[in-house]
This record gives sequence, structure tokens and C-alpha cells, in this order.
Amino acid sequence: MKRALISVSDKTGIIDLARALHEAGVEILSTGGTARLLSQSDIPVVEVASYTGFPEMLDGRLKTLHPRIHGGLLGRPDRPDHRTAMQDAGIGAIDLLVVNLYPFERTSRDAHASFAEVVEQIDIGGPAMLRSAAKNHEHVLPVVDSADYEIVIEALRNPARITPDVRRHLASKVFAHTARYDGIIARYLEGPGEADTPESLPEVLTLTFVKRYAMRYGENPHQRAAFYETPGASPASIAQATKIQGKEMSFNNVADADAALECVRAFAEPACVIVKHANPCGAALGETVAAAYDRAYATDPTSAFGGIIAVNRPLDEATAALIVGRQFVEVIVAPEVSAQAARILADKPGIRVLVVNMSAPTHTGLDYRRVSGGLLVQDRDVPEAEVRLEPVSRRRPTPTETRDLVFAWRIAQFVKSNAIVFARDGRTIGIGAGQMSRVDSARVAVWKAQEAGLEVKGSVLASDAFFPFRDGLDSAAAAGVTAVIQPGGSVRDAEVIASACEHDIAMVFTGRRHFRHA
Repeated sequence: MKRALISVSDKTGIIDLARALHEAGVEILSTGGTARLLSQSDIPVVEVASYTGFPEMLDGRLKTLHPRIHGGLLGRPDRPDHRTAMQDAGIGAIDLLVVNLYPFERTSRDAHASFAEVVEQIDIGGPAMLRSAAKNHEHVLPVVDSADYEIVIEALRNPARITPDVRRHLASKVFAHTARYDGIIARYLEGPGEADTPESLPEVLTLTFVKRYAMRYGENPHQRAAFYETPGASPASIAQATKIQGKEMSFNNVADADAALECVRAFAEPACVIVKHANPCGAALGETVAAAYDRAYATDPTSAFGGIIAVNRPLDEATAALIVGRQFVEVIVAPEVSAQAARILADKPGIRVLVVNMSAPTHTGLDYRRVSGGLLVQDRDVPEAEVRLEPVSRRRPTPTETRDLVFAWRIAQFVKSNAIVFARDGRTIGIGAGQMSRVDSARVAVWKAQEAGLEVKGSVLASDAFFPFRDGLDSAAAAGVTAVIQPGGSVRDAEVIASACEHDIAMVFTGRRHFRHA
């Protein structure tokens, strides 16, 4: 290794690497801030402008796009014609390229940055050099990740460490890095699009995610798995959660914790949601978090065993003691955990405790679903800020029924279709999920309530989609339901409304469906 070019935005570890290169007799080319930093650290460096004989111009936009740079990166010393061409043009080989790119992602997430400031962070020379070096990786070592600096330092002592496999691995990381970088730029320039036009979704969808950690296995032990984070993930997301204690998160833990978090965030009042196998099995409001948990647990104590518990207020000592004294829990999600609660939970070191900034805004974004040979893409189904209620029955819901209808509706959005939720006094009474028939989901919900010793009579019912026949309303009436909330929109709405009126049930339409198939 005789010559290296270093140009980095993130300076992490660069001094140690550059010093090792200098001590090994490697000539270092560099640009701008990187060159100044190395010089200030008493590491000899040759400015790229001096090396090419062409000054930086256009506010630094043009500096490395030069034949002496790209010829040095692309030339193959094993080819006589390449050697001759390089000698005739006065181009020296560059054996090592260390580059990371302008901080476009960080700048684009800055609410105070203007469009012009963000666009200025689109790196041109960096990706061009990286692609040149990665293409010619048999002869040039391309390094884009500071975690790989140690590979270079080790290679200075023992060049045999740089095998063809290592070179291919580093080249692969380059193209993955630049693809991600370009994808972030494309999404930023595309913008949010028009809210009501499917055509506004991108013609070419580039998805880039960064691995946070590997998992022991996926949904089942025979499946490999890892957790990847999307660029610019909201602080309010499960991807940005901080685990303050507990075993490593499993694939199913993450999926269920995400479902619990999204559901509990739908409420302004103190709330608790317990999730099992991606479905809420109990949810409630309360004057305190402990009261909300106690009421949510009572919906389905059997299913709550080994579940995921999410609360939207700081987890206090009383709630932590109630949980660990009553049930086995896999994960607890909260915006904060008091010191006293943390001490109680520490006695159960296997419980995973996640802290999430629930006050931060979430990103609406897109929802992706893999199918064989392709990808389904849609807007995320975010809860309504205010639920629209259109009374359609003869009897209007009372204020108490209205509050319970809205509560049940928000829970139903997070229950697998067909979803039926019975609720009363700000708590779930019974939940029916994932049945092929809406009537069957209602039967399951009634059975669940009976198993828990809860009275369905006098409760309200939420359905995530319309009732296609009046038999659903007849069943609800037989169970003692007093009010129903549903989207409406069936060709038999008149029959369903007639059934509600016959049974003196207050019914409201929302005009919005909340199917949740996966």
C-alpha cells in the first residue's frame, strides 16, 4: 500500500487510521476539513487540489472529479495497457480509499434546515470515488465504514489479511451504502405527495434499512431474523426504544411491542394495552396507570399471561408491583420508568423493559407488506385525531355510550379483522379477532367476556368494518349491547339500521374502515 485518499464527513477514528498509514510510509491525499484535521494532528497530507493541479471550485462542489483521482482508482496495474495509459497521463495508483458522505440524512431531518441547505448536502464526488474504488476492489481497498478501519490497520502489519473475500465484502458495503444514500435523497425530493392520489406513490420504490441487531430466530426457530431500522425513524417508534433491562428482544417481542405501543398512543387519558400474538387482549383507561392496567388485565387474564404490556404514562412503583406480583410478562413499554419501579422490575431480570418517547410525533409514512414476487405498499392507517360519528338509528347514543364507542373504535383499529370489541366504562369487556365471519368474532368476544366473568349486557360494540347482514346486529342485541359503532357502507345498511332500531340500539357510522389483515 503506497497511496491512500481520505475524505470523510464523520471524523470518528480517522486520526488513528491516518497515523498508522503515515507510520507505514503510505502517502495520504485528502480534501478540505479532513486535510486540515490531519495537518493539525501533525500527519503529513497532500491536498487533492495540489495533487491534481486543479483548484477546488464552485464552492467546493468540484474537487475530486478529476482523471488523476478516478484514473488512480480505476486503473488496473495487472493490465499493461492500463499501466501505459496511466504513465503517459501522469496518473499514480491509489491503493486505499476512505470516504464517508456528506450528512444528507441528518440535515434533511433538521426542521430548521431549508430546502437549499439540504440539497447542498447531496454528495457528488464521494459516491463517484466510492463506486470507482468498489468496482476496482481487486486493486483498491474501498472503506466506507469507520468500523472497518481496524481491517486496514491490521493489513498494514499483515497484508495477507486482505483476502479476495474481504475486498468483495468491503465493495459490497460501498454499494449498499450509496444505494441507501441515494434512496434517502430520492424520498426527500419526492416529498409526501398528494394525499388522495394513488399515483403519487413513487414509480420506483427504493427501500433502505440499517440492521440494528441480529435475532436468535424469527417467528419460528427455523427462520433467520434481524431487526432493521428505517432511516429517520421517529423517536416515538419501537425502533428508537431504549431497553433498560431484560433479555434480548425476539422477533415476536418486537412485533407485539410495536402493536401495543401504537394502540396505547391512540389515547390521551392514562391507558394500558395488553397485546398477545399481535392482538390486544385487554385495554382500559383509568385515573392512574395502575387502575388502567388492573382493568385491562381483567378482560382476559388467561391471554395476558406472557403478553406485552404498554402504558402511556410513566410506570410507577404501584403499577410495577401489581404487574410482577400478578403475571408473567415478556415486555413492558412505557414513556418513563420511575427509580422505584425499576428496582422492583430488577428482581425479574428476564422482563424486557422499553422506554419510548411517546410525546414525539410519529411519521405517517408508508406501510409495506411482502407478498410472493412483490410488495404491497399503502399509507399507514393512523388513528383519526377526532372520530367522526354519524347517528343513523332512531335512538342517539348517550354521552357515556359515546365515550365508550370512541374508546372501542380506537381499540378495534388494532385488532385483526374481522374485529369485534365490546367495551364499557372505558375498558374492554370482550374482544373477538381474526375470524372468517364477523358473527363468529362476536361470539368469540362474548365467550371471552363470560370466561373472564364480565357482563356483556349494557356494553357497546365496535366493528372494524360494516355488518353485511342484520344477523350481526341481532346477535349483538341478544348479547345485551346498547350501542354500536361501525363504518357503514353495506348495500344492506338499511336492514342493519332497521335491526338496531327494532332493538333500541343506538348506532353510529364513522365512514372509515379499519381492516387489519396482518
